[in-house]
Amino acid sequence: MVDITHKINTLRIATAQAIVKVSKAETIAAIENDRVPKGNVFAMSKAAGLLAVKKTPDILPDCHPLPIEYTGIDYEINGLEITILCTIKTIYKTGVEVEAMHGASVVALNMYDMLKPIDKGVEIHHIKLLKKKGGKSDFRDRFRKDLKAAVIVCSDTISKGEKEDKAGKAIIAKLEECSVAIEQYIIIPDEKDIIQEKAKKLASEGNDLVIFTGGTGLSSRDVTPEALAEIIDRKIPGIEEAIRSYGQDRIPYSMLSRSVAGTINDTLVLALPGSTNGAKESMDAIFPSILHIFRILKGARHD
Repeated sequence: MVDITHKINTLRIATAQAIVKVSKAETIAAIENDRVPKGNVFAMSKAAGLLAVKKTPDILPDCHPLPIEYTGIDYEINGLEITILCTIKTIYKTGVEVEAMHGASVVALNMYDMLKPIDKGVEIHHIKLLKKKGGKSDFRDRFRKDLKAAVIVCSDTISKGEKEDKAGKAIIAKLEECSVAIEQYIIIPDEKDIIQEKAKKLASEGNDLVIFTGGTGLSSRDVTPEALAEIIDRKIPGIEEAIRSYGQDRIPYSMLSRSVAGTINDTLVLALPGSTNGAKESMDAIFPSILHIFRILKGARHD
């Protein structure tokens, strides 16, 4: 199955349809008046659809098992056609389109099985997804495409050339994936005055994002949070909470990180962990959703 461990839970909704077409009006009347020999067609077919939705990953090998939190099955009769609507909801990392189509399909098949003794002309048509909601596709085109960022690596060893930077490059890769232009990439030592100077300068130069990596731990040289606390106008605790919550689900030491998020004027400033995994997971936790902030700070999106 596709790796979805890097994704975050969001509300996912999908509605699919199937159409059962009968060959005579008497069949519709038998359904409506509960005179079909095999039983109540709508009730039994709904039960079959509910079971099918739950069994989707058992039938289709690449579908992830996921918590189904709502299944709705509805019917619409139009002449000789019965439209089946199957709506699924979950709060999870992946969508429920296949579950919705599987449910609609099995409802239709069960109706076919129940109706064939009284109508040899029953047909199934137009099994398809009608709509879906949730996940990154809902938000992909909602963010500005003219954003620019600066990435600053805070590390004594990297600034001395004793170690290669990987965390900063992981951050850059995620920004580029989100169509954010990289204006500057800087490596500095863990010095409070230098951190503050760079943050102020980069914000004054009009960078939308200034992202620091490193110096958020608990050693005596980890001073990035203290340095930024003195110059940030407004903290954004929700971003910090999202980063730590995402990390804690993956490694128990994430609670020790002191990631920072806030603004200097209209520039978003972030301080992320200096480890490669910590930086990458922090970016996965908040991007691209965090880019919505620029619709608030700087007005509506400009394409």
